[in-house]
Amino acid sequence: MKRVLESARWVVKQAEHVALDEEALRASARELAQQSLGFVWDGIHFRDGTARTVQYLFVLDSLNFCFWPEPRWRYRGHDGYIALAMALTEAVGRETPILEAAFLAQIDKAQLRDILDGENEIPLLDERVKVLREAGMVLQEKYDGQAARLVERAGRSVVRLVELLAQDFSSFRDEASYRGRTVYFYKRAQIFCADLYGAFGGQSWGEFSDIDRLTAFADYKVPQVLRHLGLLRYSTELAQRIDRREELPAGSPEEIEIRAHTIWAVELLKRELEQLGRPLRSFEIDWLLWNLGQREEFRQKPYHRTQTIFY
Repeated sequence: MKRVLESARWVVKQAEHVALDEEALRASARELAQQSLGFVWDGIHFRDGTARTVQYLFVLDSLNFCFWPEPRWRYRGHDGYIALAMALTEAVGRETPILEAAFLAQIDKAQLRDILDGENEIPLLDERVKVLREAGMVLQEKYDGQAARLVERAGRSVVRLVELLAQDFSSFRDEASYRGRTVYFYKRAQIFCADLYGAFGGQSWGEFSDIDRLTAFADYKVPQVLRHLGLLRYSTELAQRIDRREELPAGSPEEIEIRAHTIWAVELLKRELEQLGRPLRSFEIDWLLWNLGQREEFRQKPYHRTQTIFY
């Protein structure tokens, strides 16, 4: 994902509100080198080894954004990505046609609310309906209604798959403008690739010849962890705004700098880990950091808050 890395590095060089601490980076790499990789699929995700799993992951990652607003949406005692995965998995089990492109193209607010019927309403419900309708319509128009066809057209390349997602689905076109230059993130498109890899164990629809090209997934949990570890340093004003839980507008310089630094910090961690004899790919480091973020001690400082469909 050359342009994602290059644009992130460019923002890091220009940034005024966020900085990287190289000493903390080296210390964090030593700590991460001792962590074991682990991501639980069974019991959370629908997975049957067929094209239906691809369709499920496409729907999941189409909706995988903005879970933080209060009151917090929860499902079966969980929140965020895990809650969404569980809700969709149960919907599939009830034979709700959430995996059918024709259903997605026509879905309405009441139907989606019923599918995601947990504690409190999921944020940005109207936007989620629009995202699913677009997903269903484009799948029907270009991919025979099947996300598996989309993956197959990418020819086992995550770079090509991300390009197709950003090209054909506006909700995956995760880009921003910073000082007159386009910055590329493609968080949900990239995590779809990683989820395919995880669900299929790197085989079948999860087999990619360039899986190592994925970058970190610039969201709000990973930078929270990086800040806790001391890798990310915020200006006094930005730190105060985040600690007051003040919302940062989508596309603001501060928000873009946080996301760009997240991507570049993980790239530097990857290089440090290689030198320590623990080679990990960027998305695997992202998984490690995200899992650390589920621990209470990594939640002492708030994450930045931005209402967006991109993460």
